[in-house]
Amino acid sequence: MLWGSVVSFADLGYRNPVIKASDATDHQTTVTRAGQSANHGLTLDAMDIRQITPTYFVAPQIDAADMNDIAAAGITTVICNRPDAEVPPSLQADAIEAAALAAGLAFVRLPLTHQTMNPENVELHAKTIEKSAGPVLAYCASGTRSTIVWALGKAGKMNTDDVLAAARSGGYDLDNLRPTLDAIAKTV
Repeated sequence: MLWGSVVSFADLGYRNPVIKASDATDHQTTVTRAGQSANHGLTLDAMDIRQITPTYFVAPQIDAADMNDIAAAGITTVICNRPDAEVPPSLQADAIEAAALAAGLAFVRLPLTHQTMNPENVELHAKTIEKSAGPVLAYCASGTRSTIVWALGKAGKMNTDDVLAAARSGGYDLDNLRPTLDAIAKTV
């Protein structure tokens, strides 16, 4: 399957990321400079922020209380890939957006589900990253959706092996996405 009007995670070859509790620290480090980390991600208090590229990070659900720390780490834009229906009101986009804006961050709502992981939203996500004034943090339930949408946006613009390696460096195994990335690359 290439792109239809709706693409499911199953169609994309999605499987859960291969991250074991024992190796979780391999993907976490403290902030060394604004927006940069010594290894694969940023650990700010209880947050698990994982670096995919030098300017793109993903995370599981974040909290409104995290916004000042996220801004202090050098992130300039936060993308919400998690639909409000998945979380209580205190974690919904309105609450996170208000805190992000108060911390001086740009905030973009792009909730993704099986039904909304489509070419238009992939392009919107890619353009948001491209136009950001600095590093971007995208979040969802686990960081996987935010990594998948980034990977789909890089299909044909970046070598598939490099896309998969970047995802893997952040702790996300998207190897089953290879046929889809290769197929999209042929149409770009």
